[in-house]
Parts: sequence; structure tokens; C-alpha cells
Amino acid sequence: MAKRTETAGRLDDAARAGWLYYVAGRTQDEIASAMGISRQSAQRLVSLAVAERLIKVRLDHPIAECLELGEALRKKFDLVHVDIVPSDPGSTSTTIGIAEAGAAEIERWLKKSEPIVLAVGTGRTLKAAIDQLPTMECPQHRIMSLTGNIGPDGSASYYNVIFSMADAIKARHFPMPLPVLVSSAEERDLLHKQSLVQTTLQLGREADVAFVGVGQLGEDAPLCLDGFLKPEEVSQVMDEGGAGEICGWIFDRNGKLLEGSINERVAAVPLPPRETTTVIGLAKGKRKYLAILSALRGRMINGLITDEATARHLLSA
Repeated sequence: MAKRTETAGRLDDAARAGWLYYVAGRTQDEIASAMGISRQSAQRLVSLAVAERLIKVRLDHPIAECLELGEALRKKFDLVHVDIVPSDPGSTSTTIGIAEAGAAEIERWLKKSEPIVLAVGTGRTLKAAIDQLPTMECPQHRIMSLTGNIGPDGSASYYNVIFSMADAIKARHFPMPLPVLVSSAEERDLLHKQSLVQTTLQLGREADVAFVGVGQLGEDAPLCLDGFLKPEEVSQVMDEGGAGEICGWIFDRNGKLLEGSINERVAAVPLPPRETTTVIGLAKGKRKYLAILSALRGRMINGLITDEATARHLLSA
């Protein structure tokens, strides 16, 4: 009985300390003075109030809804990283908000002292994020591109971000010295046997984190707008069940890569294994709803940076 009374009394003290700290806004020194205890004891009581769930915190700020949506998405799709930014109903931009959040997450990885392999895909959103990175000295890291950097006419692919990243980040960069798409599976296999390409393929398998865009299919598909596929080819893969693409790899509504078809001509590095690599997709907007949902269903990605509106759609789907 004495032990139970002692425990109850300590919980009473913890509740009092927790109330003073979270509700009354007192500092730990003020709580110590009010309760006649040391500052260390006040700190321990506040921690106990949290540990025993005596305190329920309600964050009265718009960002709180973003946090709640992110946690719900994490649980629904078993994600290892989620970042939800507020939606701007008056904006038509497909990059504002998530580009800034993406840049912050990339910077967080680059600040690690231990060496990492960071992989990047391609796309407008990812380029917008890379353009916001500060200059950083990261000689311990290796940065590699998952996609080829040569366009259909032989020119440099504009939305391949590896070169933009090299301007800001002082680290070893490994571009994929191939076209985005080649003419046949046989040509791809031949090109992948080159020693320079083998190095990049191996780095892809070893990547600690990858940042990729998620592209929709249709007349406004990035692969179509950038000249990699003809409109009739995009229509064909949609008829075959295509729902979206990442780094050129086309997948269906269940997030499974389409067999044959255009995927036989994709020269990109296969997406790193999600069992060992954090693969974060950056995408938002109604046009991309199906592609994002499909990628999450098939675990093409295990991380997501998006906005509130897209998050709500993904949770209701």
C-alpha cells in the first residue's frame, strides 16, 4: 500500500510539473521553485508526465495537420520518410513547397559525416529542389545519377540534375553516360557492359538514399514533353496498363514494372533495393495522383514528399 501511495504521489507531482510546463508555460527553474525541488527533479517530473501519457499535446497551427497526414501516410504505406507541406489553392506550380522540402532533406543527408552514396533521378521537381541547395563541401560522399544524361537528339538532357548538383556540392559525382532510352534491349545490354557504366550500376545497388521524381502518363507525360517518347508510344503503354514512371521505368496501377514494351529500352539504373535504401519520391498535384498512388502500392518508393491535397487523396484512395 505504501508503495502504491508513493507511486501515485509521484504521478501527482509529474502531472503538476507537466501542467506548469505545457499549460502555464513555466520554465523548469520556475517549476523547481514553485514545487520546492531541484531543477533536475523538475526536469525528470516533466519527462515522466510525457512518458506516462499524462500530457496530451494539441498543436494549434496549420502545420499540425500536415504532421497528422504524414503520420497516417507513413502507417498506411509503411514509409520510412514522409514530409507533407501545406497546399496553396491559388498556385498552379507543381514544385513550390515540395522543392524546398526536398532540398532540405537532401541537405540533411549531405551533412552526414559518415560516407554515403546518394542517388538522384530526374525531373522538373527534383531540378527545382537541387537548384535551391547551398554550396557544400562533401568530399566523403558519392553522388550518382540513376538516369542517362543524353537526350533523343544527342544533346544533354535538360532535367538530368547530376550536373546542376555538381555545381553546388563538392563531392565525387557519377553521371550515367548513356541515353535515357536506347533502340533495343540488345543495345542496352551491350552498353551496360561498359566498365564506366558498370561502376554507376554498382553504385546504384549500394545507394543509401535516392531522390526521384514521379511522372504521370498521358499527353502531358514528361517522357513525351521532353521528346523521349512519341504520343502514340505513350498511348500504347497506357493501353498495356501503364500508370506512371520513375526514371523512365513504367509501372502499372499496382506499382509493378510493365514487362517488355518501353521498359526493354530504358537505360537507367534499376531503382535501388527498397529493403536497404530510402527511395524518396517528390511529386504533387491531381495529374500525378494515380502515378504516386501506384508507386506507393508497389513500394517503388518508400519515402514521399508531397502536399496536403495529394496526401488526402492518397489516404482516401
